[in-house]
Amino acid sequence: MRTEDVLAAIATGLWRWDNASGTVTLDSEAARLLGLPAEAVVLPEVAVRSRFHPVDWNEVNGIVNLAVAEGTLAEARLRIMDEDGRVLRTVRSRSKPVENRTADGQVDYELIGTIQEIAEPQPGTTAAHTPITGDWRRSREAFLLDAGRALAEARSTAEVLRVAASLSMPGFSPDGLAVFGVSGDRLSIIGHHGHDAGDETPFADMRLETDYPAAEVVRTGRAIYLPSPEDYKRRFPATWPLAQRFGRISWAFLPLIVAGRTMGAWMAAFKHPVSFSPDERSVLTTVARMLAQALQRAGVAESERQLTTGLQRSMMPQLGPEIPGMQIAARYVPTGGGLQVGGDWYDMIPLPSGRFALVIGDVQGHDVRAAGLMGQLRIAVRAYASEGHRPDAVLSRTSRFLAGLCSSQESDAYEDGAYEDSDFQSPRFATCLYVECDPRTGMLEVARAGHPDPAIRMTDGTVLMRPTAGGLPLGIVPDADYPTTSFTLEPGETMMLCTDGLIETGGHDLDTGWARLRAILEADPEESGAGPAPGHLERLADLLVQAVHGPSSHHTTGPLADRREDDIAVVLLCREGESCGCGTSLLHPARPARRTMLTVAQAEPERIAGARRQIRELLHDWADEEQVDSAVLMVSEMVTNVLTHTDGDALLVAEAVGELGGRRLRIEVADASDELPHKRHPGEMASSGRGVLLMEMLADTWGVDPQGEGKSIWFELYERSKPDPDPLD
Repeated sequence: MRTEDVLAAIATGLWRWDNASGTVTLDSEAARLLGLPAEAVVLPEVAVRSRFHPVDWNEVNGIVNLAVAEGTLAEARLRIMDEDGRVLRTVRSRSKPVENRTADGQVDYELIGTIQEIAEPQPGTTAAHTPITGDWRRSREAFLLDAGRALAEARSTAEVLRVAASLSMPGFSPDGLAVFGVSGDRLSIIGHHGHDAGDETPFADMRLETDYPAAEVVRTGRAIYLPSPEDYKRRFPATWPLAQRFGRISWAFLPLIVAGRTMGAWMAAFKHPVSFSPDERSVLTTVARMLAQALQRAGVAESERQLTTGLQRSMMPQLGPEIPGMQIAARYVPTGGGLQVGGDWYDMIPLPSGRFALVIGDVQGHDVRAAGLMGQLRIAVRAYASEGHRPDAVLSRTSRFLAGLCSSQESDAYEDGAYEDSDFQSPRFATCLYVECDPRTGMLEVARAGHPDPAIRMTDGTVLMRPTAGGLPLGIVPDADYPTTSFTLEPGETMMLCTDGLIETGGHDLDTGWARLRAILEADPEESGAGPAPGHLERLADLLVQAVHGPSSHHTTGPLADRREDDIAVVLLCREGESCGCGTSLLHPARPARRTMLTVAQAEPERIAGARRQIRELLHDWADEEQVDSAVLMVSEMVTNVLTHTDGDALLVAEAVGELGGRRLRIEVADASDELPHKRHPGEMASSGRGVLLMEMLADTWGVDPQGEGKSIWFELYERSKPDPDPLD
């Protein structure tokens, strides 16, 4: 009996689909099943395609490509239509894609297989729940879209595994999942779901040569489907006892492939029988591809986080041993993009003299090059400071170092052909603030290179920006000079050093950003006691950063991840005293004095503006704004007279004492000249001679005190709360 007669007896036809020639060869039974005359025929592809339901035909290409990728049979269920568009029957096509190479070297496929009429699906199988209908395909597409979105949002390997475990596939959800990874010639479990703790032990360290489905999938890169325990036992008898105890009925092992490399395997196990139809295999294959890509992204992200953490730990120093009589706290927060490293840094350097130095700086940019320059600058500053150089010499040498470093990098970029990279070839500069501190006396010597001034929180809670002399940012001029400013950090006062990211982040400029920070520094906490509370300076540092980034939220990885426009570095130095100004205000019978001091040199008349600003900040909560304007005007006149009529510098000392609403302000300006001021009578067009007249008109009291060398001109103002408005006005 011929094979054709046997197949015809069981209603099975033969066909050959030649994709290259566009023809289909049918035997008589295959022609009958397609609704054609029952005789062997060769037809063009268009004539045969018209006999299939359009929805089913659209799935054929995907099924064939899946079979080619997995090296399996292409199996499809197809509805046969008549000329009027009615469904005649449903047939199952099973064919083998055979690769054909054309004369011009192109690769095409030829399908050789059978067509058989099938009855309605039987209950108890997944085929009964997954008919090939448009509604099922729409639900499958919706599932794949949701799965892709969820896996794309996973940021770690643990999150990817949780998402994979929560996927509910349409019609055949697995109840056991496992992800296998490859390390050398070993297979291991990355994660699993639907199993008890310890169940992964036999599979935790398995050689790739083991007769196990996941190992074979990794070796071959092809999926393995095991619809029944008999299939599993027949194909993998050696490892069947390991799988038998879990009570599963069907298994699918799929390769996790990224960029042509098999990085592992994914197992989906079922407690109900699954036939693994082409549609089911297509869904599993798509999920495996998305899972592989998500795991790779998570691995890259975790590697970047480890690199970032390592860079931060290596570049950000520890604050060193405790300093008697002082407390220090610091914070560094990188930007949110890239490797999350940037050009901001801080450092604490023990000096040979027994003092210590605090350094804070900001290299231009937020990229890897800025981070590299930051590390080199930090080392250079530490080296120059450890040699015992003064603050101005440390910054001068560092500026020369940075200028030479950028020049050599620019030359190397030109020689290596990378000169067209404008970002790499552009010179970089850095701002820096260097403070040398004597912990015994509280004396601070400050040198500044284009950096924001330090802020001082005084014992009564008032915060002032402390003007200091400064020079150009580092690296702009190799031989720049950096003058030094000296002042004393009194007991109970706190100094804040920060980069511009703490001030300007969030759309603020220097003025509004500083007002935001001053409100945090001056805020009185709820607690009080006999001394500074433990950890008060650390809490203040956290409050300053949170004032910029906003409060933490439940969906972020940490409290400082909400708004990262720029790097942030902040250092707090508190000199302990009876009343500590670093976050805890104590109860005292009298408010401590508020004091500031400033020197204006003959060669620095521009610092008169700084003196005016200093007075306004000292009196920022003074009740009468007109008195503040009067004080600023008199200070400007007094300092200007010293620079105009003497050959020396002006020393300004301002002090406010008393309780709010009834304070006394005393301001003195001292100089080295013995010539006393005298009252003049200037005409209307005179440009000078009104200083004493202003003092008589605006000050509550004033005077001149001769000293051993020079004199001191002073005035006092008494705070007067503004009267309530007259209700009759």
